[in-house]
Amino acid sequence: MSQKEFKATAQDYLQKAGNVSKEYLNLFKSKLATTVVDTVYMAEGITKNVIPGNPVTRDYEVTKHIGSAGPGLLWKLYAGFKKSTKQEATVFVLHKKSLEIFSKKDRDLIVEVFKKGATQLARIKHPRILSLQHQLEESKDSLAFATEPCFSSLANALGNHENMPSPLPDDFKDFKLLEVEIKYGLLQLAEALSFLHKDAKILHRNICPESIVINSNGAWKLAGFEFFVTNNNDPNDALKFPFKEWDGSLAPVLNPVLEYLAPEYGLSSKCDCSSDMFSFGMLFYSVYNNGKTLYSCSNNYSAFVRNVEELKSITNSQMSSIPSDIREYLKMLMHLNSELRPDAGQVTKIPFFDDVAVKTLEYLDSSFQVDNLQKSMFFKSLPQIIDKLPQRVCLQRIIPCLEQEFINPDMIPFILPSIFLIAEQSSNEEYVKYILPRLKIIFKLQKPIQILLIVLKNMSLILSKTPPTDIKEHILPLVCRSLETDTVEIQELCLGTLPSFAHLLDTSSIKHQIIPRIRKLCLESSTLSVRVNSLICIGKILEHLEKWVVLDDILPILEKINIRDSAVLMAMLGIYKIVLSHPKLGITKDLLATRVLPYLIPICIDNNLNMKQFNAYMSLVKEMLSQVESEQKKKLEQIEALEREKSIIPYSIAGNSSSKPKEVIKTPDTMVIDNIKYLENFVFFSRWIN
Repeated sequence: MSQKEFKATAQDYLQKAGNVSKEYLNLFKSKLATTVVDTVYMAEGITKNVIPGNPVTRDYEVTKHIGSAGPGLLWKLYAGFKKSTKQEATVFVLHKKSLEIFSKKDRDLIVEVFKKGATQLARIKHPRILSLQHQLEESKDSLAFATEPCFSSLANALGNHENMPSPLPDDFKDFKLLEVEIKYGLLQLAEALSFLHKDAKILHRNICPESIVINSNGAWKLAGFEFFVTNNNDPNDALKFPFKEWDGSLAPVLNPVLEYLAPEYGLSSKCDCSSDMFSFGMLFYSVYNNGKTLYSCSNNYSAFVRNVEELKSITNSQMSSIPSDIREYLKMLMHLNSELRPDAGQVTKIPFFDDVAVKTLEYLDSSFQVDNLQKSMFFKSLPQIIDKLPQRVCLQRIIPCLEQEFINPDMIPFILPSIFLIAEQSSNEEYVKYILPRLKIIFKLQKPIQILLIVLKNMSLILSKTPPTDIKEHILPLVCRSLETDTVEIQELCLGTLPSFAHLLDTSSIKHQIIPRIRKLCLESSTLSVRVNSLICIGKILEHLEKWVVLDDILPILEKINIRDSAVLMAMLGIYKIVLSHPKLGITKDLLATRVLPYLIPICIDNNLNMKQFNAYMSLVKEMLSQVESEQKKKLEQIEALEREKSIIPYSIAGNSSSKPKEVIKTPDTMVIDNIKYLENFVFFSRWIN
């Protein structure tokens, strides 16, 4: 084939290959575009089906139904996120179609009452009140607003699953509130009521599980302001709230829940802040009694009035589910005489809440008010407390609070031990969901240097729980930065950690990101231990490298090392041994003869080697010489065999049987061999004569 024909053929082949590549590329693009479009339409479809036409859909995407809340649990809670920032949120939706079971009058009233509650929620700002992200929006078919991410209502958590998705989410299977969650949740509600009564001058009037929302971090937030009333008096005068009777002619969802309503609503037709405290006491009772109240009214006002009389004498058997150290306080909260009930501020000071776990959560929630010195002392002692806390509380309450301190890098070294302790006690799924996203923020920080030090000390834990893709994306850059620091301890920790995840890295990453940095440490570091650990690290990652990488990048490093300390020399010896003996690697005889042995033989007579080390080097050199000898012999034997085959020319069989064999034409190699044999015979004969 001529050069011109070859070029034409090659161009034709490349054109065909390019067309095929383009076809596959176009197919891939088409598939990718289809997948993206399908995903977008799926999310949009869910949103449109849930809240069709509601203005909330302009800013928020809804993903799944997670719970219910509010009077009659008519608010449906949907997990979602803000489109512009991807910030997580919960979207509350009231479907007007779900109100068709009520009369026209009640339907209109329900919509107005629910709009009142959501509007009031937007006006109140307090850490213990549910936080709004998007104000109430109304459409023809629904009411909707967005809040901070939520888990569910307290009613859902206590087992009331009305208006919830079917089947129930996995989170609710065998779900049970923990003691510390109950204690701190009740304390949070008491603080919310203290704010409402003293600062906002508001009476809630419907404190019950349906009005309490548990956010995604496990905090209890007060909501459900559908029936609130405000103070009628001047700000400087005593509080006075308008009394609104329970109206039996309306649907039950248009009235406060009778089981939690204060007795004065039926006995004296008045209400004040102590009325909310009675409701709080009944809520306290029901939480500890698996969601069951002291009595049942079944939306019957007459039954409520009869049941109220039983409050005069609450028996010990009725209080059996309540912790003994709080029973007397609870009886005071549920007392018929409203003047004997403690106010919300007094409730927060009850010894029942003087619990280490509760105080820890309380401190974490208010830590932004504390200076760095006090914070550091607290965070140092936190790991001892974490051991005593349930894992769910650690993941949902402790970790988010610790994350808030990330804005203060000086505090992170004090926080990390607690984070890694929680990570150690977590499953891989919990780690990926709750802890890894926070650690990714820390992995990017370079100061203070103690952050890197603590992370590297816990690297084995991180690697055991982090998915391989995240290791390459987030941990590899951290390791590269660590190798470039001037801190010897960090360099050595990094060199010791690197081999444990080298198998997760591709050849290109090791060759272009890891090896150049190790080479610099190995050749330029002024610290002997860093040089030795660099060589040890290289020895440990050899099995994960390709042979050509070792020959092109690793062996040249060894040849440039000019230090002759025995520790360095023995570390080099280890690398050569691994390369020589590993079935995946190996060194060719040419490389051994021309580069490796000429470099190693002078080392054998170095004065820094003791007898044992000298023997080790000589053993390696002999092994290399043996390999050179055996491979070279094998090569020469093959050459001789080929030459012998060439020198034998067979007689012609057909019509030339009497002809003489042709003269053998000796090649230069054959002549050299003959001359060598002649010289050997001559020397032997000369010695024999002498």
